[in-house]
Amino acid sequence: MKRIPILLAAAAALAVARVAHPAPPAAAARPNIVIILVDDQGWGDLGATGNTTVRTPAIDSLARDGVTLDRFYVCPVCSPTRAEMLTGRYHPRTGVRGVSTGQERLDTDEATLADAFKAAGYATGAFGKWHNGSQWPYHPNARGFDEYYGFTSGHWGEYFDAPMDHNGKPVRGRGFTVDDFTDHGMAFIETNRNRPFLCYLAYNTPHSPFIVPGPYWDRYKDRPVAQRGPDGDRETVDVTRATLAMAENIDWNVGRLLAHLDRLGLRETTLVLYFSDNGPNSSRWNGGMKGRKGSTDEGGVRSACFLRWPGRIPPGSVVREIAGAIDLLPTFTALAGVPRAGTKPLDGADLSPLLLGTAKDWPDRAIVSHWGGRVSVRTQTHRLDAAGALFDMTADPGQATDIRDRQPAVAAKLAAIADTWRRDMGGAVAAPPSPAPAATAAKGKGKGKGAASQVLPPDDRPYPVGHAVFPRTPLPARDGEPHGGVKRSAGAPNCSYFVNWTSPDDSMTWDIEVATTGDYDVEILYAAPEAGSAIELSFGASKLAGTVAPAWDPPLITNQDVIPRPAGESVMKDFRPLNLGVLRLEKGRGTLTLRATKVAGREVMQVRGIALTLRTPPKS
Repeated sequence: MKRIPILLAAAAALAVARVAHPAPPAAAARPNIVIILVDDQGWGDLGATGNTTVRTPAIDSLARDGVTLDRFYVCPVCSPTRAEMLTGRYHPRTGVRGVSTGQERLDTDEATLADAFKAAGYATGAFGKWHNGSQWPYHPNARGFDEYYGFTSGHWGEYFDAPMDHNGKPVRGRGFTVDDFTDHGMAFIETNRNRPFLCYLAYNTPHSPFIVPGPYWDRYKDRPVAQRGPDGDRETVDVTRATLAMAENIDWNVGRLLAHLDRLGLRETTLVLYFSDNGPNSSRWNGGMKGRKGSTDEGGVRSACFLRWPGRIPPGSVVREIAGAIDLLPTFTALAGVPRAGTKPLDGADLSPLLLGTAKDWPDRAIVSHWGGRVSVRTQTHRLDAAGALFDMTADPGQATDIRDRQPAVAAKLAAIADTWRRDMGGAVAAPPSPAPAATAAKGKGKGKGAASQVLPPDDRPYPVGHAVFPRTPLPARDGEPHGGVKRSAGAPNCSYFVNWTSPDDSMTWDIEVATTGDYDVEILYAAPEAGSAIELSFGASKLAGTVAPAWDPPLITNQDVIPRPAGESVMKDFRPLNLGVLRLEKGRGTLTLRATKVAGREVMQVRGIALTLRTPPKS
């Protein structure tokens, strides 16, 4: 058993010793690992969890043929869950404290699940949404994944034929994103079918914008929704229909993947995990639980979780002990007999005795949820919410009745755990926000920087540029800062671009640290209704001037969404590369500044991002 940092009684240490652990498999028998992580899917969005509107037979089969982790907890929003899965550690320890503008980055000294499996000889591939950093050494190729295809942002504004990253190079996707990611994952599996592999499929749905292939929407757009969320009129039924249509598309892809494993003869040797990164992204049926995405209440952090390993995990079994994303790294390394990478202490527990049915006893424990300064504590029987209210989760799973006055000792014990956890995280956890935490939690959406970033000190990590092993560095608009009249195309930074650049007094900047002195090719992704504006890119004493040309004024891409896009999310367009020239960058930290020296027309240009590519020095 790995270290469990928060125990509910001193006797728990003795209980750990009574947990039977399986012998690690021989190297030749090590299982393949397939991790399917979906984005913003609620616990209640699947047939296996009781939804009567949606059809998810492939995902449901994982529950039937494997084990259900009945009380499985993730974070209230996306990037923290991914960090906890990758490291086995609570996200504030890992540098991840937001969902955009650099705060989603996983510290480079954190060892990942992929690091461990790669060191053990596994082929490692990740396909889909990364959301833990874009530049080397934050990029997935630097975090243990040999192969990467997808997007590194928190959410994407295009779902058909979308721009993608393939091992650090820009490419254009083919078809619907989830179908595309599955195609790449299946190809990776087939290529590596004769050796052990770790395949991480990170689907970007049902996260907004609400886009799904037509046949799925046609099946749901007029379908009655019998089960409704707790908020009554605040539920937008078309959003519910769209998310369930997206769930059916996910299920189709999971079915394709499982059939592919069968065709390759890999069913018995492959462990398949399915879960979501947070609670539902809208008010809809979720089993009567309180809270949604952004909330530290049960509905914001409980995820469906199914794990199949034929012949090793009893089919149709249920683990009722609480578990979470922090447990995945120690569990998978134990099941595969793979040494973990790194030496930092873990927060997660090895669940393999529970999964394999060999646990003779199991210690009490607590799992802590955090977002925006709000901390909630979950034990096997109780939840202490962010406002200090206590709930009996067995008798009152909807958190309707505060019982702290009836059980003051339990409330005090869990409050002490929360206080200890805050101190243990150091300065990485913000003070609780105002107004009242419970009200804030109920309304949390997880957009932008989040409440935590408003009270934490600024993130002082610059964006790294110029690593020779990964010469091309993207600097998207979400990682920059607008100045003067420049603003983002929408409130959510993740998939935004800079607009309203109308004056020589305007600029945009990026805080970068150059690793290698050298010459860099500069490319700007732009759109401009008129050509002729003169621009200048500078870093320290180095300057590069150029002209915006040709004019490029593409239309907004408005034909993908099946229902109106949420306010605050950018509507995308097809940006064109402008090759500005070569800029000399000296090693060190500084500000990269883009400004105009002459404005031709009403706007200089709109900027999706800059790419700096280190030129290979000539051989002597």
